[in-house]
Amino acid sequence: MNVRAIFIDMDGTLLKASNIISDRNREAINSLVNQGIKVFLATGRHYEVTVPYHKELRLSTPMICLNGAAIHDAETGRAIQMKTVQLNEERFHHLTAEKPCNVMIHTASGLYCKETNEEIEYWTKVGQIPPRYFGDLRLANYQDVLKYSVRTGAPSPELSTLFKKEAEVIDWEDGFELVAPNVSKWSAIKSLLTEYGISPNEVVAIGDGPNDIEMLRHVGTGVAMGNASEKVKAAAHFVTGHHENDGLAEFIERYLLKSFESYAI
Repeated sequence: MNVRAIFIDMDGTLLKASNIISDRNREAINSLVNQGIKVFLATGRHYEVTVPYHKELRLSTPMICLNGAAIHDAETGRAIQMKTVQLNEERFHHLTAEKPCNVMIHTASGLYCKETNEEIEYWTKVGQIPPRYFGDLRLANYQDVLKYSVRTGAPSPELSTLFKKEAEVIDWEDGFELVAPNVSKWSAIKSLLTEYGISPNEVVAIGDGPNDIEMLRHVGTGVAMGNASEKVKAAAHFVTGHHENDGLAEFIERYLLKSFESYAI
């Protein structure tokens, strides 16, 4: 099979729990690039906490951020595509206020948060840009929302389902996220494949989360990490090792580096 591109999730896939890229993963990706395969990052993160890793890998491809709501140019960082989500704000804040949770709103101009936490402190350290606002989000003057993140600390389908008529819902073990209808990593991938003249059959995608399911299903070869849930694994063609054990590099070394011609689904 002729593979021309690979789309790689970050958290739980490229990165260890310590938020570092292992030497083995880095070397495997560099080998792919040297082999002429285009390597893309496709993440739920916003641009500022994606680009340092993109630069570390010396990639020149656009970055898919915020679950496909934004695509950023590698050289300038400019958003070359943005898909905003429109909610009934009064209803959203009323419903989320009824349950203890943190709310993070990713906009075209920055991050707005109900309160801080370790995740936001990490984003600020890595991205070097603090949130634009902390506090009661009903009083915040924000616009052009790309993604809402609601962190409840537990699965919350009874709450997330209330937004399914307005947004694309991604349920996590600690809450849920909302993006515009029909927006996903896969929708962003389709845009880039058209631009580069690459067929989905020539693409590998690898990830571990519910926001990766669509891309795993629709590319030529979808790969789930060993640390993924059973639902994510069921959407993939292959399951590789755990992210703490360099499962990404394991798959690349076994199937994509030079010997890929002998591999078939």
